[in-house]
Amino acid sequence: WTRLELDEETIIALSADHATSAQFHSEFKTDLDGERLPSGKFATNALVLACAMLAYNILRWIGQTGLLGPDAPPRAPAKRRRLRTVMQELMYVAARLIATGRRLKLAFGYGCPIVPVFRRLYGQLPAP
Repeated sequence: WTRLELDEETIIALSADHATSAQFHSEFKTDLDGERLPSGKFATNALVLACAMLAYNILRWIGQTGLLGPDAPPRAPAKRRRLRTVMQELMYVAARLIATGRRLKLAFGYGCPIVPVFRRLYGQLPAP
């Protein structure tokens, strides 16, 4: 039942992506640990939400471009990956941070299957 003064097709179209929206909301809360805000102060919570939003958008970009490419780790075909999957596949990879010659380098283990994905993603970033 609805109180909207619209025809049935328009109402159905408006609610068609409700489940997708709820899934994004669920990912934001569970995968980024955003169930509870850390402070009683509005400004602090606004800053935490802004940082979480930035992290969410970066992880979504990595998931859309990194885990769906030709060199992506083998998985079942899907249009998108959950944030937890992105973090497990790409962020929880063992690597060593090496500072040398005023540069920072990531050193992965020999034969790490994620290296081509990291190179492709890094190549898509705009030059500084």
